[in-house]
Amino acid sequence: MKSERYHISGMHCAACSAAVERVTRKLPGVEVSEVNLIAETLNITYNEALLAPEQIIAKVEKAGFGAALIDEQAQEKQDDDNATALKRQKVAVISAILLCLPLMYLSMSGKLLPLQAALAFMVIIIHRAHYLGGFKALFTLNPNMDSLVALSSVTAYIYSFINLILASDTFYYFESSAMVVALVSLGKFLESRSIGKTKGAIKGLMQLTPESAILIKDNQQHTIKASALKVGDIVLVRPGDRLPADGIVIKGESSADEAIITGESMPVEKSAGSQVIGGTINLNGILHIKVNRAGRDTTLAQIIAFVEEAQSKKAPIARLADKIAGVFVPIVMAIALIAAAIWFMLGKDLSFVITIFTSVLVIACPCAMGLATPTAIVVATGIGAKHGILLKNGAALEKTREISTVVFDKTGTLTTGQPQVIKIIAKDISEDELLALARAVEELSTHPLGAAIVRAAKDKNIAAKVNISRSQNFPGLGLVAETTAGQTILAGNRRLLEKYAINYSAFETAAQDLEKMGASLVFVAKEGTLIGLLGLADTLRKTSAAAITALNNMGLKIALLSGDTRRAAEHIAAEAGIDTVIAEVLPQNKAAHIKALQEAGEKVLMVGDGVNDAPALTQADIGCAVASGSDIAMDSAQIVLMKNDLSDVARAIRLSRLTIRNIKQNLFWAFCYNTLGIPLAAGLIYPLTGEPLNPMFGALAMSLSSLCVVTNALRLKRHKL
Repeated sequence: MKSERYHISGMHCAACSAAVERVTRKLPGVEVSEVNLIAETLNITYNEALLAPEQIIAKVEKAGFGAALIDEQAQEKQDDDNATALKRQKVAVISAILLCLPLMYLSMSGKLLPLQAALAFMVIIIHRAHYLGGFKALFTLNPNMDSLVALSSVTAYIYSFINLILASDTFYYFESSAMVVALVSLGKFLESRSIGKTKGAIKGLMQLTPESAILIKDNQQHTIKASALKVGDIVLVRPGDRLPADGIVIKGESSADEAIITGESMPVEKSAGSQVIGGTINLNGILHIKVNRAGRDTTLAQIIAFVEEAQSKKAPIARLADKIAGVFVPIVMAIALIAAAIWFMLGKDLSFVITIFTSVLVIACPCAMGLATPTAIVVATGIGAKHGILLKNGAALEKTREISTVVFDKTGTLTTGQPQVIKIIAKDISEDELLALARAVEELSTHPLGAAIVRAAKDKNIAAKVNISRSQNFPGLGLVAETTAGQTILAGNRRLLEKYAINYSAFETAAQDLEKMGASLVFVAKEGTLIGLLGLADTLRKTSAAAITALNNMGLKIALLSGDTRRAAEHIAAEAGIDTVIAEVLPQNKAAHIKALQEAGEKVLMVGDGVNDAPALTQADIGCAVASGSDIAMDSAQIVLMKNDLSDVARAIRLSRLTIRNIKQNLFWAFCYNTLGIPLAAGLIYPLTGEPLNPMFGALAMSLSSLCVVTNALRLKRHKL
């Protein structure tokens, strides 16, 4: 099966998107076809043995819309076309309003009917796209909002024009025929401008990559497009410039502002060997970077693709609205005809009947229903991306609010994933001297505990004060080294001490206390005498305890699921504030524990980072991966925390709750508007006022309903996560 994304042009309402879905789903080999009205995209999965892109495009075009495969150049062209179209829309709206002002004055006085006809005709010509598109959709049996507007406006104009020719003494609707389309166009312009704001997160991310880069080739500097960079290229990045691609520093020292990608507020020091991320800012030094990921493979490009995919996928909550929108326009046309026929049979004149027919057509609003869900999802995924929370699709955004239990992996998720020196116990020497000796020995080791000891010494600026002439590694035990002065130093576990008959009883109580905390032990002996003990453990991330507190305050159940020993798992759980501990679980059994929770009625969110967490992340109702983890974990998850901040789990749940509440508000407004508006336009207001609803008020109400939905979605930006 092959999955592709197409840009669909010419869509104006939910009926349009429903029509594109309907015709493409009928194509042979199509498994999934989803259209996003806001993103103007078609996501389609099909059997390429039965179907080709050309056939998809032809089918969409036959239905009255445009279609083009999305690539980087097409996306840029689409953005340019959208900006140009918005400017044209603005000019057309202003021109129509300027023509409608004298038309309204003349209609109230009942004078200069030929001039009224001419002014109304000019407005129709200015907005001819509504009429051409609307009637084309009607003739292809895919009627949309433009069909309703075009039919109502043309009906009013033709009725009035015939009466003008016949010099009939009746009502004229030239101003209504013009004002209907003018007000609808004004509403669509305001709506388009507001929708543009919902896409701000994507545009902001796209602008982070610089247009050009300085390529170093044959010892010469060449300015090229950043998009032309390839893996292996060497680029020079000056202070204040954004990095054009991901890479490794091969020369120079500086610091980088990575806040936009990782959320790290403090500058990150960079020197030879450091990894750098495209789109981040080089602050104060010249760097030479060897590109290791370019173009669509960069971290920033993957984040953009992630957010775009999320914004183009539908949430399950949208299905009801989509089903209704798909049959909405034909039903409204039927209601308009039936209402007009009933009033005609009740003895009302043709002028009254035309008013009823026109009002019903223009007050109905499929747009409000179609916009209710996608606008909120686009805004929410943008907010999430801004906070470093990447949600893969609308379904993940919707389901996250239902979570009742959050399960955390331990190593690399709740903890940093790296052992750190947490305790130094020295005898007859200072702690710093003990650490210096341990560093001297462990600098020759590749073991994670040795690396942690060296790192701890470096953090304290403690140098290795002895020189090692030779050393011997005993796998599973430790190291034995000899200094240039002829002294023997051991660094290892109890079994190494026993091998060399070194007494460790004086440290046994301290050792047992550390082991109860889940710590690993490194004993240090000099010349056959034990002089100290280092306790090392994987420590909590800085944000873990606060994250657990936030989740508890939200009324959620928390559990720790780990393959580590029960002692180590319970120690970390106690530090983090977690009561439920499931320890000593084999990787292949993690998913079974998640399933057991689900069978007990829990909606489970699993947070993990490693390859061994992938089955559990997939089994959970929502899988959540930290970005510092494995690619497999991130591929298995539906949410990725780019900042590696576990507090973002609570933020993701809160964002989901806010978004679904916003969607429900939008859907409630859209359904209520149409449920109340259409009967009023059909004549329900007549017994109360003695007059039918003016089509101009119907057009204004219709435009405002769509605008209200989009504006309500934008309110999400004001909430603090």
